[in-house]
Formats: sequence, C-alpha cells, structure tokens
Amino acid sequence: MGTRLTHVPFDIETTGFDTTARVTVVGFALPLGCRVFLNTGGKPAAVSTLDTELAERFNTEIQLTAHEDESALLTAMTAFVEESIAPREFLLVAYNGDRFNGGFDLPFLRSRFALQDQQWPFDRIPYADIYPLIKDRFNTSADGEEGNDLVTAYDLLTDGDLSAVDPFDESSAAVRAFRTGDFESLLTHNVADILRTKALASLAERFCGKSEFQLKSLTPSARDPDLSSP
Repeated sequence: MGTRLTHVPFDIETTGFDTTARVTVVGFALPLGCRVFLNTGGKPAAVSTLDTELAERFNTEIQLTAHEDESALLTAMTAFVEESIAPREFLLVAYNGDRFNGGFDLPFLRSRFALQDQQWPFDRIPYADIYPLIKDRFNTSADGEEGNDLVTAYDLLTDGDLSAVDPFDESSAAVRAFRTGDFESLLTHNVADILRTKALASLAERFCGKSEFQLKSLTPSARDPDLSSP
C-alpha cells in the first residue's frame, strides 16, 4: 500500500432493495467527525437540533444537511466527495459495501446514480471492504453460529457500546422510520453503523497485513486513462 491511507467508513440507508427504492441517508466517518446527508422526502427536518443531539449522543462532531429528495442528496454528496475525499490520502471503506461476489451499498448507489442520470462521484478513490477481513481473519463464532453481520461482529470483537445507542435491531426499521419521518432514529442508526465500520476497520488494520485489504479503484473505466480507448 505504501503510504498509509486514512480510512473513511461510509454506509447508506434506503427505502428498500428494489431498483425503485431510493437512498434516504448517506453517512461518512471522517477523522474529525461525521458528515451525513439526509433525504427528507419533502418532510420537515430540524437539522440544527438533530445534528446537536447526534453530536451529544455519539460524542463526536456531526455535520448534517437535509435535502428534499434523493436527487438533491446525491448531488450534494458528489460535491462533498469531490471536495473533501478525492483530493486526500483517504481510503473509502464499508462493511459488505462492494465485494467480488456481493455487497450492497455501492451496487445500490451505482443503480441510483444511473437512474438519476448523475455522474459517478467516486472517481480517483481507492476502496476496501472490511467484511471479508472480519469473516476470514477473525473468529466471530458465538453459540455455535457465525456472527459476521456488522452489528454482531462489532459486539463480539470490540468493547464499544454503539448497540446500546442504536434504536434499531434490524435494517427494515430504517425503512419505516423514513416513511414516518422519524429522522432522529434513522440518523442515529446510520451514524452507529459508520462508527461500527470504523471500529472494525481499525481492528483489521491492527491485526491484518496490508495486502489483505485488497484495495480496488472505484474510477469508472470510461474515465480511466489506462483503460480508455485512444
């Protein structure tokens, strides 16, 4: 890997799994705090109150912006990535975000950016998925079963208390929260997940070799000078 890259964990929330589902939240954990984008679906959201409450709950800086629909959220997120992530020595990481044979977050985002006819934002950004490292390089067995999901792995391998803060036991609750306008619970869940991912990424960095992170480029081939046709 050469120079050590600073991890930037991210996670998304959606209205479901179908291609017609929309992105409701995108959160990033940065060295100095969290940057979170909320799609309100046209509902009112008390942003200043929400980010203050989240900052106190997680004892970290929270910068939250609200957007009236998915398109506006994706546009704002792209501007943030281009300005604050792409120019720096950052490594985007996720938990089951995009793997060789699966993943959720990045495949979902690719479809939504395509359907919204927006430009892919993760140009010139390296990425690594933490899920294979935790699954293959750590023992996550409990009561005779593998605990490789994000919440269980975090609870088994760290001494953190994020599960005590997260209001949801399953991701489907995030869908209901968006529909009812319970943005506080929805955002709390998202921030808890990106901080869980951050903790597991740090754990993997402590105990796994650099080559095991299997870095990949998220630059589309049509914009990669090494792959484009002359």
